[in-house]
Amino acid sequence: SRLDAELSRAEMEAVDMARLLSTLKDMYAATTATDNVEFEMELGEGRPMIVSGLEDRIVQVLRNLIGNAVSFSPPGGAVILKAKPHGNTVIVTVEDEGPGIPEGSEDNIFNRFYQQRPTEEKFGTHSGLGLSISKQIIETHGGRISAENRMSERGVALGARFTIQLPISE
Repeated sequence: SRLDAELSRAEMEAVDMARLLSTLKDMYAATTATDNVEFEMELGEGRPMIVSGLEDRIVQVLRNLIGNAVSFSPPGGAVILKAKPHGNTVIVTVEDEGPGIPEGSEDNIFNRFYQQRPTEEKFGTHSGLGLSISKQIIETHGGRISAENRMSERGVALGARFTIQLPISE
């Protein structure tokens, strides 16, 4: 409820999604070198990808998604960040090469306290609130967030993909 109150009172500002993703990629590439995860980025050409929002909160969402991608990625795996304008929205994806999302849980992972973590992680390390809060933030910005598995042509999960759609600022 505190987040709802803050988001309803805050003044939105122009947020350059390409700049934001580039900064986060550089930050994570420098600080997660010990996790043995590679970072890749693809930015769509053309129009600027400026959205109206609260930069700190959009960063919070992206840090949650990138942190999850790193934690689920195997050693030597890649985390891929993508952004492109599409119609009147910016589409941002965070992909990993981990085990993927358990079948049928693609919507449930956004529920409060839902957790599906690797067995080697210590109990109590994660609250199960990150994706729920991320969904709330993105919806407050007039956007949508979704999750799916990246699949091979033979139907094998190649990892998870989280997609955010935010309206382009006019």
